[in-house]
Amino acid sequence: MILNELHPGERGRVTGIDGGHCFQQKLALRGVAEGCTLTMVSSSCCGPVAVEVRGSTLALGRCMARHIQVVKVE
Repeated sequence: MILNELHPGERGRVTGIDGGHCFQQKLALRGVAEGCTLTMVSSSCCGPVAVEVRGSTLALGRCMARHIQVVKVE
């Protein structure tokens, strides 16, 4: 599933990032990398996606979030 499909309060573990090296590096510098766990803070039909990762809240564009593959964590 993609990051955009998580609902607020749900947690997911990143299983893959579709994109080139620069895109993956940009996310890694913000704490989002394969294997990390994040929590969806807010996701509306338009506007950015807010996630909590490693104790910080991060806003990602919806297009960026569509390239992040996750597995829901209970």
